[in-house]
Amino acid sequence: MKNYIRTLLPTGKKLLTDGTICLSLFSSVAVAQKAKTVDKRPNIVIILADDIGFGDFGCYGATKVKTPNVDNLARKGVQFSGACAPASTCTPSRYSLLTGEYAWRKNVGILQGDAPITIKPGSLTMPSMLQKQGYVTGCIGKWHLGLGNGNVDFNKEVRPSPNDVGFNYSFILPATGDRVPCVYLENSRVVGLDPNDPIKVSYTQKVGNDPTGKEHPELLKMKYSKGHDQTIVNGISRIGYMTGGNSARWKDEDLAEVITGKAVDFIKEHADKPFFLYFATHDIHVPRVPSARFRGSSQCGVRGDVIQQFDWSVGEVLNTLKALHLDENTIVIVTSDNGPIIDDGYADGAVENLNGHRAAGMFRGFKYSLYEGGTRVPFIISWPKVIKPGTSDVPFPFIDLFASFAELSQYKLKSHEAIDSHDALSILLGKDHKPYRDYVLIQNNNGELAVKKGDWKLIPVESKTSKMDQLYNLKKDIGETTNLADQEKEEVEALRKIITDIKSTVKN
Repeated sequence: MKNYIRTLLPTGKKLLTDGTICLSLFSSVAVAQKAKTVDKRPNIVIILADDIGFGDFGCYGATKVKTPNVDNLARKGVQFSGACAPASTCTPSRYSLLTGEYAWRKNVGILQGDAPITIKPGSLTMPSMLQKQGYVTGCIGKWHLGLGNGNVDFNKEVRPSPNDVGFNYSFILPATGDRVPCVYLENSRVVGLDPNDPIKVSYTQKVGNDPTGKEHPELLKMKYSKGHDQTIVNGISRIGYMTGGNSARWKDEDLAEVITGKAVDFIKEHADKPFFLYFATHDIHVPRVPSARFRGSSQCGVRGDVIQQFDWSVGEVLNTLKALHLDENTIVIVTSDNGPIIDDGYADGAVENLNGHRAAGMFRGFKYSLYEGGTRVPFIISWPKVIKPGTSDVPFPFIDLFASFAELSQYKLKSHEAIDSHDALSILLGKDHKPYRDYVLIQNNNGELAVKKGDWKLIPVESKTSKMDQLYNLKKDIGETTNLADQEKEEVEALRKIITDIKSTVKN
């Protein structure tokens, strides 16, 4: 591994015997002066968009929305065309990213806002692994991986939380913007809570006297199209019931600015040491409520406006890194937790104002589905000091970031750790362009699986997505329009066996 890292280091860097990467800075006046050494392990920033599709950025073909910051990052880094999220919905995808384990192994699906934490404290996560290797770790933005152990009391310290699964600092939305409680938690406590106005949350029955969208639609500034008819917060009705905590409730229009500011602050505070920042934005997820500066800014309605708002957040992070002279030695990744969805429960005009914009690009399907549109996502990685600009069409599920960062930080994974993650470091660094996996698995929210191997993809009949086996040759038919299952029965059975075999490894 040490020899491998040496090949990545520009002239003037040294690799000490203990594996620490250092940079010798020699005085131009006194060459004989003893060299100074500084820690030059790369910082790592993952910017995870919510519900961004393959066709939503300019660098991936979008013309109705402008994403100059993301596009510039793509020009300076490696832009992937074959990357995919591990799942077509948010909670399973995020679970897999942070644990290196398929979410279906633990029956992890979309969670309510008061659900218990899905990641077992004490288990190895990507942030806890990086902590062991000397990184300061931060989690900012959407969490949606559960909190506490059930029956969460948001008026007290909420534990377990991100701080118990590897993060030194956290500033989070407990679940999603369309679910209560609509408050921020900073290091396990609700921000700005008045103890005389305690929070109560329920997903089974109404609590308190707060109006609901179903009872009082006249109070809504955004109508719902399906579901989302319970407690009204900031003129928008949500999933679930909430009362109290009025001083702590967020304003949707300010959400992006608040969490982006926290991300910038985290970078500034830890600029003198290696850090890992997991910045999980929310903009594109419903309810879509852009700030005033982005309202009406795109050519395809409110969904385009919040994409441009997301791009602003990316720019704020990149500008901060540059101002602190950290940009050259920081790995920045921009990707999405799953594919896009246009109408996801609110009548916000997103469908009517698409104006020809193709959120999923050339792919079939959207969020929740096992078609490519559900999981094929943009993926851009930049590390200017090491990675040369380019493109990659290697199939890359981002569950493999865990093992790749373990290799980068020289952490030796044990057999029970990150069991489904593969080392793809050479792929990420643009050093290799050959497929490194035998197959790629994807799942939907119900834990139903599809498998891709080589040019072939199988969505088996066992899936509720399909009433029959569906087999596609993605090389010839990227839009998944021609089902070849009847003509290629041997290929169907070979791919089905992959799913059967891996399911047999689940331990009860």
